Amino acid sequence: MGEHHHIYRPFDDELRLLKDKILAMGGLVETHIAQAMEALMARDESRAKMAIEGDRKVNKLELEVDELCVRLIALRQPAGSDLRFVAASLKIVTDLERIGDLAVNLARQAIRLCHEPVMNAVVDLPRMAEAARKMLRDVLDAFVRHDIARAGAVVTADDQVDEWLAEVFHKLTVEMERDSTRIRCGLTTLLFAKYIERLADHIVNIAQMVVFVVRGEDIRHARMK
Repeated sequence: MGEHHHIYRPFDDELRLLKDKILAMGGLVETHIAQAMEALMARDESRAKMAIEGDRKVNKLELEVDELCVRLIALRQPAGSDLRFVAASLKIVTDLERIGDLAVNLARQAIRLCHEPVMNAVVDLPRMAEAARKMLRDVLDAFVRHDIARAGAVVTADDQVDEWLAEVFHKLTVEMERDSTRIRCGLTTLLFAKYIERLADHIVNIAQMVVFVVRGEDIRHARMK
């Protein structure tokens, strides 16, 4: 939503409500990522279950945002940047919902790993999760502020997450080759790391939508400059 205000005040209120729902959804999925990570490190199944159960609220918000966007398009007939904002919101909530699903997957893997011996590579996972959470906070801030520079920084940050995934893969491979009894645990740990990398990719999708809102340019199949 831009800084301008419309003559028709209810339209401004509805756009603000849309923004608030997206931020609320983003806050929930960030919390669920943190809960899953805490569950893994503390070997605490209860925290993982909180993330799994909390996903219902994420799904509910997705439906509310979809309904609000459709209503805005049908009744307000937005144009220009307002139309791009509403259209981008529809795509952003889809990515947020998928991030929420991946947070649930993290939580489920954390429960499995609570009953397995700890792999050495686990120590690298918190920094990956924290980097993803920061990317999520930054991209949502970029979205509401129309900040392309911050959106670009989010895309750059994803490269670091990819590098850390490669490091985790290497460490786990070494551990599993050394001790074949740890293969199941190693593969579960690798899946946990892969889920973090995948949710970071969805955050990059949101960053690309920021550019669409501000510039009217679709860069989903091109590298941000």
